[in-house]
Amino acid sequence: MRILIADDHELMRRGLRSILATRPDWEVCGEAVDGSDAIEKTKLLRPDILVLDISMPRGNGLEVARAVRRDFPQTQVIILSQYEESEMRPYALEAGARGYVSKSEASRQLLAAIESLIADKSFAAHPQSN
Repeated sequence: MRILIADDHELMRRGLRSILATRPDWEVCGEAVDGSDAIEKTKLLRPDILVLDISMPRGNGLEVARAVRRDFPQTQVIILSQYEESEMRPYALEAGARGYVSKSEASRQLLAAIESLIADKSFAAHPQSN
């Protein structure tokens, strides 16, 4: 499973890479620093999954998701966002994303989101009960 990470914050990319490294059968094939870079690296690297920040310069995550789904339909998109799921998830799905993960829950939900996509299912996170 080849995964491309797209986020404009280096620390977030490092954290995501660390989470994904726990799965030896998954490979982070590259990192993108903005929307334009995400599209170019998707074209070059042809990842199975693109983990995509919703708020980036040079093309936000929704624009990038639409372009990737149109031009590279074999690449599945998971949107990461600082926004609550109920606010942005409908927009992410409309743009072609198959999953939506809040950045505050990424350490707990990203692996499950990718596993759902591998099983050919969309991913809907459920808030942690307190």
